[in-house]
Amino acid sequence: MHAVGLITEYNPLHNGHLYHLRAAKRLTGADCTIVVMSGNWLQRGEPAILDKWTRAQLALEAGVDLVVELPVFFATQPAHLFARGGVEILSALQCDSLVFGAEHPDLDFKALANAVMTQPDAFSRYNATFATQFNTALQDLTGVTLTHANDMLSFCYYLANQQLATPMRLVPIQRKRADHAETVIEHADFASGTAVRRAAFAGHFDELAAVVPAATLQQLRTQRLQRWDDFWPLLQYQLLTIDVHRSGQFDQMAEGLEYRMREMAQTATSFDEFIHQVKSKRYTYTRLQRVATAALLQMTQAEVQTAQAHNYVRVLGFNATGQAYLHQVKKDLPLPLYTKINKDLRLHGLRLDYRAGRVYQLRNGVSQDLYRKPWRKLK
Repeated sequence: MHAVGLITEYNPLHNGHLYHLRAAKRLTGADCTIVVMSGNWLQRGEPAILDKWTRAQLALEAGVDLVVELPVFFATQPAHLFARGGVEILSALQCDSLVFGAEHPDLDFKALANAVMTQPDAFSRYNATFATQFNTALQDLTGVTLTHANDMLSFCYYLANQQLATPMRLVPIQRKRADHAETVIEHADFASGTAVRRAAFAGHFDELAAVVPAATLQQLRTQRLQRWDDFWPLLQYQLLTIDVHRSGQFDQMAEGLEYRMREMAQTATSFDEFIHQVKSKRYTYTRLQRVATAALLQMTQAEVQTAQAHNYVRVLGFNATGQAYLHQVKKDLPLPLYTKINKDLRLHGLRLDYRAGRVYQLRNGVSQDLYRKPWRKLK
């Protein structure tokens, strides 16, 4: 069996994702479709609107064969590390190809990646955003600047793929209609994830019916939807009570930012108010949200970097095809394969994902790791 991989968040799964999935199958002719999906905390530093198990189930119902989790120590990172984590997992699962959406799929991303790889120190300035460092290096080396989010991520997939012993075939496809940054539903059949989430939080389910699958719409109607404000009291407590030296060690924290975050937590009454007060020209909102996520989950830079050297395959769900494919490749997997969390994994190998799940569970009320087994859609 041959497999195609997709790296996703499905926050939540909408018609654009269905187009991506069907295009991946059509363009590659793969026997098995594997999705690496972020868990309960996402790349922009925010909680998922629906928990990882619900989103994995929706993926299976949409036609995905195997869903595995992108660990939190990659899922909440800048684009180059987010891409690296997903590419490592798909490579370990012996995928032949990776298909992803881009605003400009005709760009020669491979050549750009090869050019930047000749400058290993191009992204060493920790206090600058990856996007800033990336575009500076790219402009200096090639004269090209990328400003669209998915073009940037596409480049990062190529960069990670080129570092594999056996690179996968990468297939960029054109994003359909809705721009990544659109905040309202403007088209008859496609909408951005941002627009879908805003409509869901506002309860505009009639609008959503045209741009998400029926199964997604049902979950959005019936589940408690999560957003940052749900976790604000927990974050505020952390920032006000933890020793500032400790908070300075949180992942992606820049020198001095811990003092500013603690000061603004004194008076802010919501997460949005807090993040706007902390914002400055030096930091993007996304960077600040990632730091806030690390603070909430108490993830230090040291333990994140240690965990990134020990990636793994955590299965969230599969159908009969996905089960057969797992059976085919599991004996040769170079990464550990996990289907459930026991006490030892909770305290050691999966401790960051377990911690992230427990915090998310405080608000949505559903067990995220202990006693959970992968979804099996075998009919």
